[in-house]
Amino acid sequence: MTKEQVAQEIADGKAILGIEFGSTRIKAVLINSANEPVASGAFDWENSLVDGVWTYSLDEIHNGISTAFADMKKDVKAKYGVSLKKLRALGISAMMHGYLAFDKNGTLLVPFRTWRNTITGEASKKLSALFNYPIPERWSIAHLYQAILKNEPHVKDVAFFTTLAGYVHCMLTGKKVLGVGDASGMFPVDDATCDYNKNMIAQFNELVAPCGFSWKLEDLLPQCLSAGADAGKLTEEGAKWLDKDGELEPGTPLAPPEGDAGTGMVATNSVAPRTGNVSAGTSVFAMVVLEKALSKAYGGLIDIVATPDGKPAAMAHANNCTGEYDKWIKLFGAAAELLGASFDKGTLYDRLLACAMKGDKDCGGLIPYNYISGESMTGFASGRPLFVRTQNAKFTLENFMRAQLFTALGALRTGMDILFDEEHVKIDRLTGHGGFFKTQGVGLPVMSAAMHTPVSALSTAGEGGPWGMALLASFLVNGNGEKLADWLAKSVFASAKVTTEQPDQADIDGFNAFFANYKKGLAVERAAVDNLD
Repeated sequence: MTKEQVAQEIADGKAILGIEFGSTRIKAVLINSANEPVASGAFDWENSLVDGVWTYSLDEIHNGISTAFADMKKDVKAKYGVSLKKLRALGISAMMHGYLAFDKNGTLLVPFRTWRNTITGEASKKLSALFNYPIPERWSIAHLYQAILKNEPHVKDVAFFTTLAGYVHCMLTGKKVLGVGDASGMFPVDDATCDYNKNMIAQFNELVAPCGFSWKLEDLLPQCLSAGADAGKLTEEGAKWLDKDGELEPGTPLAPPEGDAGTGMVATNSVAPRTGNVSAGTSVFAMVVLEKALSKAYGGLIDIVATPDGKPAAMAHANNCTGEYDKWIKLFGAAAELLGASFDKGTLYDRLLACAMKGDKDCGGLIPYNYISGESMTGFASGRPLFVRTQNAKFTLENFMRAQLFTALGALRTGMDILFDEEHVKIDRLTGHGGFFKTQGVGLPVMSAAMHTPVSALSTAGEGGPWGMALLASFLVNGNGEKLADWLAKSVFASAKVTTEQPDQADIDGFNAFFANYKKGLAVERAAVDNLD
């Protein structure tokens, strides 16, 4: 499509927008009628640890989305010389799970508790046992039940609770709904009905009945919707909330709001059984669309969530991934500046991460831990970033950076071993996306070694979740009754360029040797958590 054609589509209100709230960036991606990204905008933000809880304020949420939208509008103007005043469709996605609880007047009862918190261990264990179904600590229902177990006074006043995507969508449309993928990270869903599991809802209501609450769980949850369903329209108030300039017209149809797991599946064409994707950035998770249910719950280590059209998918999730090596690279950049050299961020990342590929296959005996926060997969309620080496370890820059990349996948590998070794899950293809894969020739081979399976990347993977959400918004208005997997294959990925990295046996052996030391060294990490405040 020519630049002039794109400009005309935007001016005519035919462009489609996806906005995703990531943990460190809010990004807006605009696509044309061919489902190609044509403009983008972003806003960098960071969660705060307030009174022991990882959170973002409602003001930060509003400022973030409106700034990202304004940035995208500037990009449109600069590239195409037109103003964006109308959209054909819109979709919101965000980090899954967490806890945003409101009273009957719409007042937030406690600060937003994000997925990153590991403060619901008791609730997670009890609910997993009650349902015989994995309820990880991140899940919204675990947060609600933990608040009940702690006798938090706000619980009696809860009239509605939701995820971050659900909250933003409600602000834009007034509708209390969620896409089935995001909803499946609040409370278990039934893949036969694409709705919350009614038997488990009844079990929960019976469990908390002695508390005497005036509410029933089903009254608190947002409505569950499958991809392509009508999720409401942009209201006049919602348009003003999103667009600081007040130029955006109301009336745009919105797709069901989704979680970042679902948009990652869409962006990597991984919504059919035996397909999977790995999203690696501040956190890392692998999604595998299942052919059959898992045999047991595994103590909540493996999530069972849903694709945006309701198929069951297993998720291995780790809270920490690139956050620690981000800080090391920033430190190395500061050291370079002190010595009179200055490098832009992209150059720093590309040079330092690329040198990891020249390191020893097993990282030379270096063992870092990237636990900025707790890590449920390995049993840590809180974390301490840590670097350990023996006296005879090969302490080189190449090995140091390779170890940082390997440890970024250590907790994820712990979960994937359950799927591969215990459940014998089969995957035809695993597709990667996210910041971990930005440096060419690094992310794919490291991930393929850690997963001991071929890993692919699409040419569009750099747009990630926001583009996936834009595709779901496009499916809303262009799906024409097709199944999501069929529509994606035909309308989006038919001509996609794919790069696939086959795992090298020496790299697999190297990662396995590192991983054996990683597991032994968890005792050192435990000592650091127990003894360092």
